Amino acid sequence: MSAVVVERQGAVATLRMDRPERMNAYDFEMGDALLSSLGALTVDPGVRCIVFTGSGRVFSAGGDIGMMAGMKEDTAHRFLDLTVRLHAFVASLRRCRKPVISAVNGVAAGAGFPLALAGDIVVASETARFALAYQNIGLSPDGGSTFFLARIIGTHRAMELTLTGRTLSAGEAASWGLVQRVFPEDSFASETSALAARIASGPTLAYAKAKELYNRALLQPLETQMEEERQGIAETSGTADFREGIRAFLAKEKPNFRG
Repeated sequence: MSAVVVERQGAVATLRMDRPERMNAYDFEMGDALLSSLGALTVDPGVRCIVFTGSGRVFSAGGDIGMMAGMKEDTAHRFLDLTVRLHAFVASLRRCRKPVISAVNGVAAGAGFPLALAGDIVVASETARFALAYQNIGLSPDGGSTFFLARIIGTHRAMELTLTGRTLSAGEAASWGLVQRVFPEDSFASETSALAARIASGPTLAYAKAKELYNRALLQPLETQMEEERQGIAETSGTADFREGIRAFLAKEKPNFRG
């Protein structure tokens, strides 16, 4: 069974993370499936808008903790391999010449947070929640987290989320500029579909050029920032605090980090 499902409705394609039993947690299989599916949608002339979302009641809980717990040897290399897929997908979403709507249907935590921010427009159900959560298992952020958050909310607010583990409601995320529209839960799917259909009916090539220009306006290339994140998460994956974070998470205990 694939970790990703692609659905088509007219000119709108929905790219859906589909591991609801694992809260759509990101692993190697999902990384490969997201990249290949997005690649196919990018070159499909019939697709004029992409909706990126999750199955069930969660957008994505981030990296698969069970998978991480199984990394007994060569952890840094495994994380480098894992994040190269994640970062390639985030970069591909940003470079995609089709408008992308991130439809956050529930919790977006860990890598799920920057995955949501990689869309051109972020819409959220009123039940959605946003949290970095890396600090809970002793890791530094990845997935473009530092790139997007520093530019959208500034470094001080970004560091607050990183240091405190604060969870943002959909309304708070909207007030900070992280989310553009919040829809009621019972109409989230229909409101998102209507928005996607509207965008899909617009001037696709003009949108593509506008997107390219907005991307160029950012001072540092995304890939440069994400390479630093990739090295950072690989380095922190070798610490005792990471192992303690994994142990405590699995034991449902408060971790005892020792720096």
